[in-house]
Amino acid sequence: MDQRAFYVAGRPEHGTDPVTVRHPFDGHAVGTTTVATAEQVERAVSAASAVAAEAAALPAHARAAALDHVSARLKERADEVAHLITAENGKPLKWARAEAARAVSTFRWAAEEARRFAGDLQRLDTDPAATGRLAVVRRFPRGPVLGIAPFNFPLNLVAHKVAPAIAAGAPIIVKPAPATPLSALLLGEILAETALPAGMFSVLPLPNERAASLVEDPRLPVVSFTGSGPVGASIRRSVPDKHVTLELGGNAAVLLCEDWTADADLNWAAERIATFSNYQAGQSCIAVQRVFVHEWIYDGFLPRLVAAVAALRTGDPSDEATDVGPLISEAAAQRVESWVDEAVTAGATIEVGGLRAGATYPPTVLSRPPKDAKVSREEVFGPVLVVSPVPSDQAGFEAINDSDYGLQAGVFTRNIQTAFTAHRTLEVGGIIIGDVPSYRADQMPYGGVKGSGVGREGLRSAIDDYTEPRVMVLTDLDL
Repeated sequence: MDQRAFYVAGRPEHGTDPVTVRHPFDGHAVGTTTVATAEQVERAVSAASAVAAEAAALPAHARAAALDHVSARLKERADEVAHLITAENGKPLKWARAEAARAVSTFRWAAEEARRFAGDLQRLDTDPAATGRLAVVRRFPRGPVLGIAPFNFPLNLVAHKVAPAIAAGAPIIVKPAPATPLSALLLGEILAETALPAGMFSVLPLPNERAASLVEDPRLPVVSFTGSGPVGASIRRSVPDKHVTLELGGNAAVLLCEDWTADADLNWAAERIATFSNYQAGQSCIAVQRVFVHEWIYDGFLPRLVAAVAALRTGDPSDEATDVGPLISEAAAQRVESWVDEAVTAGATIEVGGLRAGATYPPTVLSRPPKDAKVSREEVFGPVLVVSPVPSDQAGFEAINDSDYGLQAGVFTRNIQTAFTAHRTLEVGGIIIGDVPSYRADQMPYGGVKGSGVGREGLRSAIDDYTEPRVMVLTDLDL
């Protein structure tokens, strides 16, 4: 098995300590790499700092060309990329293919944003004292970016760090998740084919305990982190003077409103909820976790939802027919199991699922869980959803807001006023009308409120986070 290189200032290197990546489904080795040494990390950071001015001055065509190249090469290697994602992450191949396709789009969108990232003009002669004056507002990189990525989307969430940085002209150092470094290293291999200046990117496999020194390094003024809430909160506390963006997950909810009564609508909702509570074995920040149903349709909807969940196929993620694969580790599955057991002890009913096998936990539906159970309050990050009746749409909105998180929510309604009420009322970063909260277009602003983080992903939104405005006022113009 060949050992994959990592990338220091755009060049392939190897460290000293070996890392073996194992398939979550059966534990067999799927690839090897090494851990970057302290000296290699220092060279990567020094190079990023040294190249920052050159990177910021790169013409739009150069940045866009590099991004277009990455998009095209990911598309050419899509099958290889999908199998690699499945091997290191354990997600079913059909979902790995979807992730690979999204990464292609993410880099394509970034190339387009690089071409139109031009700034704004503001007339200042709205007041007599400013006659003849015009403001040119452009955005410039804050400096090199540290991107820390999670395991659940080992390619596309790395892409959401790298692509906007390149589009903005900011060097970036990526620390992939220790469990899933291989997809990020493949991306580094493709980036190394471009004409980007040396030092503009590095991909460094590191254990999590070595991330703190990178977070605190003053030469990396922007930190973009996707991961757990406690870690994100500690990052924010440790570097109050840095620009920090945090995507910290949630316990995404859906509401079936009182007007969602047609058989076709109920079946659609059941199928969408079943699929997107389990499509990454629940290991998605916007996987459906909490389901609130207007009480007068609850008894008719619950059997449809249970049947749709029971129909999902669990097994080897390399099988094209598999819907739900393993969690990232057996320890993760054991934690999910303990949370379900706790809820059942407290009064919840298992409608389907609930029997763990190694790292695999089956798609599970719990009805009427206590409000204070972990499965109701925390992020399960596993294939478990909880279903509860609510007496009205307004009560459903209140139930969704009764959470420490606020990433996205889904509202099944055909009433336009209900949709606008949800938009005004729900304390989340995004609301999906007529579908599950798991919908995400990679170009749209994406992020949350409360415990779900600060800042936004999505190409233009991330570019804004990586840059700051600078105003130039022109004087004595004949406007």
